[in-house]
Amino acid sequence: MERITFSVDIISYMYCVRTSKTTEETIKKSRFIGVILPCENRNDVTAALNQLAANYPNASHIAFAYRLKTASGIDLRYFDAGEPAGTAGKPIFQHLDGKNLINCLVVVIRYFGGIKLGAGGLTRAYGNAARQVIESSALQPFVEYTSTSLRIDYKQLRLLEYHLKKLGGKIVKQEFSEGVDVEVSLPTEYRDDLQKLFAQTL
Repeated sequence: MERITFSVDIISYMYCVRTSKTTEETIKKSRFIGVILPCENRNDVTAALNQLAANYPNASHIAFAYRLKTASGIDLRYFDAGEPAGTAGKPIFQHLDGKNLINCLVVVIRYFGGIKLGAGGLTRAYGNAARQVIESSALQPFVEYTSTSLRIDYKQLRLLEYHLKKLGGKIVKQEFSEGVDVEVSLPTEYRDDLQKLFAQTL
């Protein structure tokens, strides 16, 4: 049987977060609360924004930016939430994009303290809030997963489990008959190699 080597290279990957994080600072009596959250799709974004609006009901502004991985590319948006155009959502997005974060929502909640900051001051405040919450988070390489189906012999099941463990994959479903029909989830880049390996061992 031909030997197949699975090489792991995460240098060029995008990054993501697995858990939410919150930071806060006060600038000229205005509170700026930075929040970062993992989101898989627009529904997640909407749900997160609704929850934050409920958690901070008296906030003056809830500005945000997100980047989502989709089948057709990267879905992105930023929103100023009533602040002067380009002073809130865009500086948030620049830090999100600069760190190459994906499937991630960054929100900055402002409680106005009575002192106007001016366009430059707002841009710096929102950008710094985004930067601080991103830097306080544990960023991890983003790995895109896919599902694939295999039919294997009973004697191959442990071999499959061994390879999946090495690759960060798992068995999602298995059915036993004359052989074993399995559905597995694993990083997309390894799918073809895994299929090739088990095609050769049948």
